[in-house]
Formats: sequence, structure tokens, C-alpha cells
Amino acid sequence: MESAPIQLVDIGANLGHESFSHDLEAVLQRARAAGVVQMVVTGASREGARAALALARAHPGLLYATAGVHPHHALEVTAEGEAELRALQSQPEVVANGECGLDYFRDFCPRPAQRRAFERQLELAAENGKPVFLHQRDAHEDYMAILRQFDGRLGACVTHCFTGTRAEMYACLDAGHSIGITGWLCDERRGTHLREMVKDIPADRLLIETDAPYLLPRTVKPAPKHRRNEPSFLRHIVEELARDRGEDVATTAAHSTQNARRFFQLPG
Repeated sequence: MESAPIQLVDIGANLGHESFSHDLEAVLQRARAAGVVQMVVTGASREGARAALALARAHPGLLYATAGVHPHHALEVTAEGEAELRALQSQPEVVANGECGLDYFRDFCPRPAQRRAFERQLELAAENGKPVFLHQRDAHEDYMAILRQFDGRLGACVTHCFTGTRAEMYACLDAGHSIGITGWLCDERRGTHLREMVKDIPADRLLIETDAPYLLPRTVKPAPKHRRNEPSFLRHIVEELARDRGEDVATTAAHSTQNARRFFQLPG
């Protein structure tokens, strides 16, 4: 008797990115063919959140959306911006708040503005109770300090696209977060430390994502000429992750899919 085909959920794909505007239907078809049965489209700016919601409405049951403002766009979190986010986050297709957090690696927005925008978005998340899709890069101490101000007030949290140290990962786990793993794992230049660490993520806190069109796994062979990542490559990430965790692919896939559906309240 054949085992059931593997089903995967991509918890973070930037499908509103312009690189998908000409062939999104083909991208979704390839994703389904690779076993990716549900995808959460990241809304990382006011415009991006509107686009993510529109995509989710156009593809019910396949695509879902988040609504938030990435720290690169922190200056968008004005009073008007908060009102728009509140309205977007109230929609049933929007399954999480975010992407929100801190990014001191790029510093595209002043750090005080980033911290203020993060706090204001966590207030919205505390108000609506939906999960929180979090971003942190080179800002761990401030990130955790702000989150501690909201202890007991937030729904489920995921530190998405985790790339940090073992100590940082344990701090996130101790705070109750799930951990999102991307193709960064497959980067021999900067992601090799993750290969040992992913064994330590509890099975019920493990989530997987492509962060498409970014972070094309460097171990995909042959690499696509356009260098664009897409949800169909989630299958490759879960295979690498399973190997690093010492599990068979079906086990890692089943855990991550069950976790994603529970986290975002997806059907399945």
C-alpha cells in the first residue's frame, strides 16, 4: 500500500512581489505539484498587505495572508497606517499579524522608528488575538525586550526566517515562539550553523517557509537561471531539514504541516 503523498504548508511567501506578476498561476501549479497545499502570503507593508489579501481572496483554500509592516517600512505605521492595518487584520483571509519586528542589519529605517512601529503593531496583535509573524535580524536584545512587554497578551508567535545563534534560538523557544526555517539552512557560506541547531527545535514548534522570491536554496540543482525562489522549492528545504534532524522526510513534513495548520488555524 502506497503511503499518502507529502503535504506541505509554506508559512511565508512574498507572492505579491513583482517577480511573480507574470506567471503566478504557473508558480502555484508547480507548488501544488510539489505537495505544497497551502501558502501564507506575507504582507510586509501597507500596500503589500492589501496585495496579500487580494491574492488570498482570489485563491481561497490555497492562499492566506498576513498583514503588517516590516521594519524596513516602519515609517508607514502612522495613525492612519494603524487604522488600515486594524481593518486588514480583521478580515478572515488574514491569518496573522505581521511581518513585524526589528532589522538592525539593513537599518533602512531609524532604530527608534522601528521600535515604535514594532510596539504599535504588537498592540494591534494583542487587541485582535491573531498569531504574530515576527522578523528579527541583528536586533535580538531589543526584539526580546519589546516582546517581554507583551508577555501574556499575544497569540501564538513565530520568529520567521530564523538565522541567529543557538542562544538566540533558545531564547525564542523559551518565550514560546515557533521557529521558521528557510533555505538559509542550505547556504554553505552563512547557514551551516543551523544544520546542527535545527535538531534542537521541538517537533511541535517547527515551521517551514521559502520566503520566496528571496533565499533560493543554494543546494537546488540545477539552479534556475532567474535565481527566483518559489514555493515549489519548499520540498527541497524539508528534505534538507529532515536530513539534519535525523528524521525521514515524511515525519518532518507531517510535523511542520500540522504545526502550521494549528498555528494559523488553517483547514486540513
